[in-house]
Amino acid sequence: MSKSIPEIKLPADLLPADGRFGSGPSKVRQEAIEALAKAAPSYLGTSHRRPGVRSVVANIRSGLADLFTLPDGYEVILGNGGATAFWDAALFGLIEQKSQHLSFGEFSAKFAAAVARAPHLKEPEVIESPAGTHPEARPNPEIDVYALTQNETSTGVAMEIQRPDERGLVLVDATSAAGGMRVDAESFDAYYFSPQKCFGSDGGMWVACCSPAAIERIERLADSQRWIPPSLDLAIALENSRKDQTYNTPALATIFLLSKQIDWMRDHGGLEWAATRCEFSAAVVYGWAEESAIATPFVTRPEDRSPVTATIDLDRSVDAATVSAVLRENGIVDTESYRKLGRNQLRFALFPAIEPNDVAILTRAIEHVAERILD
Repeated sequence: MSKSIPEIKLPADLLPADGRFGSGPSKVRQEAIEALAKAAPSYLGTSHRRPGVRSVVANIRSGLADLFTLPDGYEVILGNGGATAFWDAALFGLIEQKSQHLSFGEFSAKFAAAVARAPHLKEPEVIESPAGTHPEARPNPEIDVYALTQNETSTGVAMEIQRPDERGLVLVDATSAAGGMRVDAESFDAYYFSPQKCFGSDGGMWVACCSPAAIERIERLADSQRWIPPSLDLAIALENSRKDQTYNTPALATIFLLSKQIDWMRDHGGLEWAATRCEFSAAVVYGWAEESAIATPFVTRPEDRSPVTATIDLDRSVDAATVSAVLRENGIVDTESYRKLGRNQLRFALFPAIEPNDVAILTRAIEHVAERILD
């Protein structure tokens, strides 16, 4: 029998202007939706191999190159299927023999598990640490790919991206970090993500910013005797991306919304502006949690706390699931903890599209609900 939800109505001053705080899919800006509606008659339902759509893809590729200050020779590649599909593509088209994986949450562990099942690759080296922390990469001459995660979405742990050595390629899962955290392009060879988080779009697509070394590896493995399914062939994705298109039909709305979010970020000051905005929201959340009688930041080390995904433990006297349910009844959605972490916890996004003032209001709303539950 399900637990009843207390009838707690939030006063108007504790209601954010927008109540979407999901860690993915995330808030999509209304201005982008209105732009899509305006463009729909000549855009939606048209060929993705014609100028109307290819120009949008071209804007994505050039916009990301500018946003991330990609050095000469780096290229932006697009494909369908989300970051999960990119893991599968990488085990065919980027890992030569053996990879090292930092595993410190649900998503970083999934890539390692996928590689471990690949019959054509050697057993990966997996370095683990408990949830709420992150391990460090270890240089190893046997490793040809280092798989790092800039932000572990399930736990709210972030880490700085650095090259372990100059031999192996550095692949960075930036699914929830890209567009909300700073990164030095010289520190990675493939920086890949999906657009449904910081980039305020829908899912079903992956984007990868690739170095010349990564491109050389992609092309060389494609020319080898290794069998690669066409839909996971990064060389095919590269060939099509250079034509400003994808190998198979993409979701046109997703591409359009991604392009608009990139333009919005660039118009406001680029990655530095977006990262600073996320850091401001994070300071509000962690500052509140450190002072609160009922909340504590889950991630102990301040330098490891994510600026884009906040995970906050609640006191045992306050049931987090009940708090989230009450918030949802009041139009504040997707503050539930990650299901497999199993903690009395709230988790919510601090992505660039989320107004910092709404984040501040959310913290006050949580306190209000907790007080009513404890009454």
